[in-house]
Amino acid sequence: MNIRTTLAAAAFALAAVLPLSAAESLPEVPREFRAAWVATVANIDWPTKPGLSTEEQKAEAIAILDKTADMNMNAIVLQVRPAADALYPSKLEPWSYYLTGQQGKAPEPYYDPLEFWVDEAHARGIELHCWFNPYRAGHPTQKGEFSDDSVQKTKPQIVRQLASKGFFWMDPAMKETQDHSIAVVMDVVNRYDVDGIHFDDYFYPYPSYNDGADFPDDESWAAYQASGGTMERGDWRREAVNDFVHRLYDEIKDAKPHVMLGISPFGIARPGKPREIKGFDQYATLYADTEKWLDEGWVDYFTPQLYWNINQVPQSFPLLLGWWVQNNPHDRHIWPGLYTSRFGTPGDDRYNIEELENQILITRGMPGATGHVHFSMKAFMNNPEELAARIADKLYSEAALVPASPWLGDDEPGQPAVTATANEAANQVVVSWKPEDKDEAFLYLVQMKRGGDWDHRIVSGSSDSVTLPLRRTKVVTEASNQGLDTKETEVIGDPIGLVAVSAVSRNGIQGEAVLAEVKAE
Repeated sequence: MNIRTTLAAAAFALAAVLPLSAAESLPEVPREFRAAWVATVANIDWPTKPGLSTEEQKAEAIAILDKTADMNMNAIVLQVRPAADALYPSKLEPWSYYLTGQQGKAPEPYYDPLEFWVDEAHARGIELHCWFNPYRAGHPTQKGEFSDDSVQKTKPQIVRQLASKGFFWMDPAMKETQDHSIAVVMDVVNRYDVDGIHFDDYFYPYPSYNDGADFPDDESWAAYQASGGTMERGDWRREAVNDFVHRLYDEIKDAKPHVMLGISPFGIARPGKPREIKGFDQYATLYADTEKWLDEGWVDYFTPQLYWNINQVPQSFPLLLGWWVQNNPHDRHIWPGLYTSRFGTPGDDRYNIEELENQILITRGMPGATGHVHFSMKAFMNNPEELAARIADKLYSEAALVPASPWLGDDEPGQPAVTATANEAANQVVVSWKPEDKDEAFLYLVQMKRGGDWDHRIVSGSSDSVTLPLRRTKVVTEASNQGLDTKETEVIGDPIGLVAVSAVSRNGIQGEAVLAEVKAE
């Protein structure tokens, strides 16, 4: 070991034991789940149309993730199975039509889209949750024939064609359906470094998908009765969905306890809950017993789709949100879904930006609600200045950690060894660290003090350093010269004098911070 290496190691060792002064109290960093759905069905969000080249698909994904990071959001819920198909290589189901324009056809040049999304999200400190439709087997927007490896061809006995043209559904009451869908989900859990598994509100189909007729499960219902079953038909259907949710939760926890299971059901559990609420009855129609899933602790987060306005009395946003947080006996995360994509709809002024802002503020003020999910990312991509910039500036101005999930494990990650070096001429501070255990940290929280003010940055757990401005800057002149925009900045304020670095685990548990003084180069 040469003298330079020895001195560097000594510097790290000294920084690691620098005590956090009793007079130096670190401020708490905001905790809030800030996510957006990225829908692939009908190419709602990504890719923007079927058959884009690999490079075009990657560029669109990067643009979404960069916007997510720029807005200080911290999670993406990516739809990877829109209709018994796959946005990743699978031996169980075919490549999605929405990716390549032909079901069963792989991307050209070949790549793994889900691996790409996971890697790029984590590099930005963003969680990646995989969104599956558990039973849908065909959607009207799909074009062309089903491929030979589609469930229509490999397991036709579990698929039902609905009356509305183009909709196909697997029979949820059949054990073979449950086994297949659970195998599909667990294949992703086991092969990819995902942070969550997510289902939306599509359990049994909405009545309109079958022209108002009952779900065509006469065959499986008759088999149940012949076996001696005594439940009413609705209870039998609900119990099948309950079994699926329960089985999957247990299998996920057996494989990877940190991977969360989240569900985003229709926003009303049942009409009359609470008393003033009216509307669609998912319990009786979609056979989704949402209260039971919370009561039994079979989910890690719940995202009821509260797609109504604050003052819409029969389906009031705050009234419904309050009901969900009050009926959550295991204190699971409640992160309501917001109908952000309705913003800017021609002729629809019900969901203006003030409504969205107020819904976020109401959620922040509701004990037991610790985040929200936007449907969908397209709203921010299509309205970058009017919507995205305003939300980012007013409501997401500070980066936030995802709320902790201590029931998934509450071990604190170890303390890193930290150094901070300033370069006055470059107006930079390089903060570097060495982890106690490189596998413990999913994120690093870097806090910095200028004068009497603390600020913070959240970076990926794969990082071992971050470069920060030594002093803040402001634009003093801005001009256009021969078509080129130029600006001059002025360095202002106090320099960073102290930094603190702490590791954050996959379950959101923050370790003890290590304080380091900033030293000149």
